[in-house]
This record gives sequence, C-alpha cells and structure tokens, in this order.
Amino acid sequence: MKFVILNGSVVNPGDLSWDGYRGLGDVTINDDTPLDKVTEQIADAEFILGLPGQTEDLSAEYLSAAPSLRYIGTFSTGYNTIDMDYCHAHGITVCNVPSYGTAMVAQYAVSLLLEVCGHMQLMNDGVHEGKWDESRALVYDVHPLIELDGKTCGIIGFGRIGKTTGRIMQAIGMNVIYNDQYRSKDAESCTCRYGTLDEVLSQSDVIFLHCPLTGENHHLINEKTISMMKDGAILINNARGQLVDEKSLADALNSGKLYAAGLDVTEIEPIPSDSPLLTARNCLITPHMSWLSKESRQRIIDTALDNVKQYLAGHPVNVVS
Repeated sequence: MKFVILNGSVVNPGDLSWDGYRGLGDVTINDDTPLDKVTEQIADAEFILGLPGQTEDLSAEYLSAAPSLRYIGTFSTGYNTIDMDYCHAHGITVCNVPSYGTAMVAQYAVSLLLEVCGHMQLMNDGVHEGKWDESRALVYDVHPLIELDGKTCGIIGFGRIGKTTGRIMQAIGMNVIYNDQYRSKDAESCTCRYGTLDEVLSQSDVIFLHCPLTGENHHLINEKTISMMKDGAILINNARGQLVDEKSLADALNSGKLYAAGLDVTEIEPIPSDSPLLTARNCLITPHMSWLSKESRQRIIDTALDNVKQYLAGHPVNVVS
C-alpha cells in the first residue's frame, strides 16, 4: 500500500514523530509539496494524508492523476478544499479530524478578545520604548481598557469550541447568548441562553464566530448583519475567513460602527497586501494559528493515524464522504 503525506511540516515541523505511520506500508513523508509537484507525488498513491499547502484545493484535476486513490485523510476538521463530488463519484473515502483543537481554538479566540480589550502588546511596546519613563507617572494612558464583566457575549456556532468559549466567558462574568441549528439545553443556565441569529447580532457586546463554513453562511457578517449589531460591538473570528465580507467589516471599523475585530482567519490566505482589513481601524489579525499548539498537533497526528487503521480494519470512523 502506498501512502503519501503532503506538507507534513504543517503539523509536524520536527518536534513530533511519524513513527506510527511508517509501519503502515510504503510511506512517503513530504515536509512541503509545491502545487506543481502534487500530481507527481500522488500519482501512484492509494492513501493521501494532508492537503497541498493545507489550504489549497485538492481538486478533481489533481485527484484524477491518482487512479489508485481510495482514501484521503485530512490533518484538519475542515474539508471544503477537497472536491467531494469527485471523491463520491470515484468511491474515495474522506476522513477528517473533528475535535483536535477544541481547547486551543477557544483559548485563542478569548486571547484575541483580551488583547483587543487590554492592548497588552501596545502597552508592552510603549514600556520598552521608554514611554512609561517619559510620562513621569505611575501609569500612562495609551488606549482605553474595556471591562467585560456584566456584558453580553454572543456565540454563533455552539459546538465543542463554541461551548468551551462560552464557559470561559461566563467565568469572566459575561452573559452568553448563543445561536446554533441545534439547541444545547444542557449548557443553558441563568448566564447562558439560546437566541435567534437576530437576537445574537443585536444584543451582544462581543460576537464570536465558531460555526463551520457552509453554502448558506458565506459572508454571514455583511453590511446588513453588521447594521443590526450594537454600536461599538467587537467581532472575533477564528473559524473561517469566508464567513465575513471583509469590505463591509473594514468599513464598519473605520466608521466606528464596530469598535474592533480580532481575526485569525481571512478570506484569502495569506492575506493580500491590498486587503482593506490591513488598514482598517482597530483590526487585530494573526496568521491562522489558533490550532497550532503542540498538544493540538499531536492529536491531529494520532487521530489521522487511527482513522487510517480503522479504515483498513473495515470500520472507518470520522468519515465525511
């Protein structure tokens, strides 16, 4: 059996082990696979693990170059970059890793919010530049701080990550209102309740996006939905960049309609140099790294390996096609 790992360095830059995979059969581990080398690398593969560039499309053009292909295992939860119609038509099983980064992604989302509200890096830079000493005061005013206690936190998408974020925000003292296609009554309390999308948008001081990207929610955050939000609201998105119409978000930040945004994802990645978000007021952007802890990456490697073993044993798990 021929296994090919594409861009293994994305999840394992050298601090973890591939030993579990080496016993599967003929395994080729590529640290990096340029797009012009994908067809060459997968030509005789029966199993593909990972994606070219992790974010590039594994399109029918590439997949048709691998006539023996029968399995694709992602190193991610998302699989929207794989041509699923082609896989279905050709009997190719696709398995994902559904819950490797729950704790880290929720932690990172909250970290984005705390940085927006506390400006710690800005303060730190000022201290190192001597501004504290120059001010000749116990404290110096760089940016107003925002207290979250007693305010309302809206969460759109209340799966594992959304629930974890909700618990953290309640511990901080916020009241949570969530929207999801499924009610989670076990999570509801005097500080956490279900609301319609309109209620979440209009009643929240902070809105977290924790929903998957679907055909229905592309540009969920747009001019119309932003107009429904509170003046001065904060948006946090480390789910999928395509959930947000970036021009509308930039306009809302520059006009002051929204106070700030904390983003770990953008519609095109890496973000283009002409993106309106790069010059937008109070827009914090990090390079899609919410999931990048060593613990999360180890869970990806372990779960993806177990997915293969379960498939070979005849009872596949985490199947998405």
